[in-house]
Order: sequence, then structure tokens, then C-alpha cells
Amino acid sequence: MLDTVPPERLLARADLCARWAGLTLGIVFAQQLAVRDSDDGAMTFLSAVTAFGLCAVGGVLLGDSLTPAPLEAVRTASLAPRRVRDHVPPRMAPLLLFQTACLVVLMMIGSAVASPDSMGRAGRVVTVTCRGATRPLGPWPGIFYATPILASLALGTAACVWALRRIAHRPGENQRRHDRSWAITAAWGLLVSSQLLLVLGMIGRVLSRTTCAGMLGNVTALVIYPLGLLSLFSLGWCLFTIVIPRAVGDE
Repeated sequence: MLDTVPPERLLARADLCARWAGLTLGIVFAQQLAVRDSDDGAMTFLSAVTAFGLCAVGGVLLGDSLTPAPLEAVRTASLAPRRVRDHVPPRMAPLLLFQTACLVVLMMIGSAVASPDSMGRAGRVVTVTCRGATRPLGPWPGIFYATPILASLALGTAACVWALRRIAHRPGENQRRHDRSWAITAAWGLLVSSQLLLVLGMIGRVLSRTTCAGMLGNVTALVIYPLGLLSLFSLGWCLFTIVIPRAVGDE
């Protein structure tokens, strides 16, 4: 008698394949965007990072959609309403929310102090006065770069919140809801962490090119470098959580 693969196993494989497909497609798009000819290398790199993050989100959401909710009645132990926060990672979710807040704040500050470049394009550089000489330094995370970053973040956040609410309120095993909620949280975190790293890289590059940043520059460096290490850690966690069939427990 031939062995048959249970439907649950097939659906789990389809979910994993969709996650890997999203990451692979993101790498392909990112590579194509990174090698295109452009006079703005920062925008090229930003487009590549954003494409990779959005493709990762799309792959996880596609994998979740390939697994329909069970049709049979599901017993519940209590009548307590299901909440999204009960299914997301209890430690990583607040950390990713903190990074999102940092990203938004950095974009707002960057846009407030940014200046137009030599071609009159607003929000691409910051004007620095050093030893009596004034010069523009960039790329700087002003409104020119903040617009695509915040737009993609809003799109990814809306899609992931919708998916998390859908998972929390549909029938099924509690462990499966947790696993899929973790994967979607990780996909959203991948988008947040990668964009935050890009913004921190812009700021760090500008600070490294001037010796007149003063106390404000020193304080900024003390903030962005630890935040960069934190973003690298969360980026690694998000990638690891996406590419395995089950979410990684943090308990």
C-alpha cells in the first residue's frame, strides 16, 4: 500500500514554500534594483531593501492564505475573546514596535533638518557648517527618502495587522494560530528592521564625514550605533522565524 502525505503536511509544505518564494523573489528584485544605473545610489539601495521587505511580507501572507481554516466545529475552553496580542511574540513584538517608533521619529527629525541638494531636490542632504565653511552632506534621511520608506511601512503594517486579526478570530488550533502570527510578525519586523538599518546607515555616514558635529553628534552616535546592533539582532530573528516551519519560542 502506497504511503500518502497527510493534507496537513502538504499545507505546511505549501506555507513554507510560499515563505521561501517570497524571500527568493525579494532577493531577485533587490538585485535587479541594486544594479540599475542611477545617479542616486541611496535611493537605489532604498528601493532594493524595500522590495525585499515587501516581498517577504507577501510570501508569508500568501503562505497563510494557502492554509484554509478548518470547516468542522472547534471546541473552545472558554468564552474569552481572542486578542491579537495573545498570539504575537511577547518579547519581540514590543521590540519591533519600539524600532518602528524610532524609525518614524528619525524620519521626522531628518525631514525637519534636511536641506535641498544642489539640484533643488528637497530633503536629500543636511547642511553642515564647519570651520567657517558650509557644505551639504548626504544622503540624509529627509522627506525625499522618508516618503517611500513611510509609504511601504504603512502598506506592510496594514496588510500584517489585517492578517493577524484574521488569524486571531478564525477557528483552528491555538498552536497553529500562534505559529502563523509569529511568522507574520517576523515578516513585518523584517521590513521595519531593514529600513531602520538603512536610515541609521545614512546618519552614520554623514556623521563620519564631518568633524564638527560636536556634542550633538556624539549623542547621536551613542544612540544610533546600539540601535543598529539591536536592528541587526531583530533582522536575524525575523529571517530565522520566516524560513522555518514553526515560529521560534521565546519562552
